[in-house]
Amino acid sequence: MRLGILTQYYPPEMGAPQARLSELAAHVVRAGHEVTVLTAMPNYPAGVVQPGYGGVLRREWRDGARVLRTFIYPTQRADFAHRLTNYFSFVLSSAVAGTALLGRLDYLLVESPPLFLGLSGVWLAAVTRARLVFNVSDLWPESAVHLGVLRPGSAAHRASAALEALCYRRAWLVSGQSPGIVRSIQARFPDRRTFLLSNGVDTSRFIPHAATDQARRLVGRDGRTVALYAGLHGLAQGLGQLLDAAERLTWEDGIDIVLVGEGPEKPALLRRAEARGLRHVRFLPTQPRERMPALLAAADVVLVPLRTHLPGAVPSKLYEAMASGRPVALVATGEPADIVREHDAGVVLAPGDTDALVHALRRLRALPEERLRLGANGRRAVQAHFDRTRIASGFIDYLQEHLHERTGGAAAGRAIAPVAPR
Repeated sequence: MRLGILTQYYPPEMGAPQARLSELAAHVVRAGHEVTVLTAMPNYPAGVVQPGYGGVLRREWRDGARVLRTFIYPTQRADFAHRLTNYFSFVLSSAVAGTALLGRLDYLLVESPPLFLGLSGVWLAAVTRARLVFNVSDLWPESAVHLGVLRPGSAAHRASAALEALCYRRAWLVSGQSPGIVRSIQARFPDRRTFLLSNGVDTSRFIPHAATDQARRLVGRDGRTVALYAGLHGLAQGLGQLLDAAERLTWEDGIDIVLVGEGPEKPALLRRAEARGLRHVRFLPTQPRERMPALLAAADVVLVPLRTHLPGAVPSKLYEAMASGRPVALVATGEPADIVREHDAGVVLAPGDTDALVHALRRLRALPEERLRLGANGRRAVQAHFDRTRIASGFIDYLQEHLHERTGGAAAGRAIAPVAPR
């Protein structure tokens, strides 16, 4: 089987799609198949191409997969013009490079968002004679409307919805990373073949006893409880909620809020924490991917906030926290809240409810036995339902099963990979 993966984001960048897709590629290679990844020069989230990369084209091998990297206009600015230039520079460069270099494929998996990459994906699927697998990790433009990026009914919203429909209709398979995403697609496009390619975690890497002395020194201070956030400092995360809570906590509460990562919102958060004198809030730069299991295991509580409800969105950091055996303080509604409640893996708080977040952090500091119980529940849940090896194996089996199937279009139907019961 020859699988192509088209994605704007890939290691050595840090982030959810980077980890998920690179681990999928490694699993496919280990199963004896060929994988070619077409991606951008690594630049996310700093908006600067990383050392050793740049130019128009780079070739390398990662975990047995051939990786082709093409030009992108890097930026961290969030305004409309710069973001569109960023997206479309890779759409164009990937279309040109892929036409010349990809060769014949059986399947081409295209990662969305950014939704615009579907334009390149549709073209390259035709050029390589591949079946297009359109993988939806966030529902766009719906999520953009919820975040206030797009105004409902605007010309940009209508154009985005038309592009979304085009991508689904041209796909042989539309996969989604959560049941909510898959249900939304099935309701609006009932004739499409869908597959639940659930998000998950490598339970052999993220383990409760991964903490090192170095990680403990980096995030912790003697006698204090560490509530850790690790991930993108962006609009959707709503990290201002954590500073709201910090302003109501005092040094004497014994709780440190530690934020690890980069992103467009970080400068404003740093200024606010400094202006308010929040010495129990600390910011750390993005850490190497291999250090993340140790950092999570060194925390006492893992914070997973979202600014607002995003249909179908389940942050991968939730699974990593649960696999690490740490209780989750989840500030969100929807499917992430359902997972935490169903498996009794932490506390669920409504976005914007600062009083509840402060109370939850004080309670978790006061009850170490409760932290252990919630963390153990989360670990058991991800081992049973969200192990990335099992999820990848189910997807590979599905592709192999249909490899020689003759079809003139996307057949209706649904294939569901292992997922926690609802």
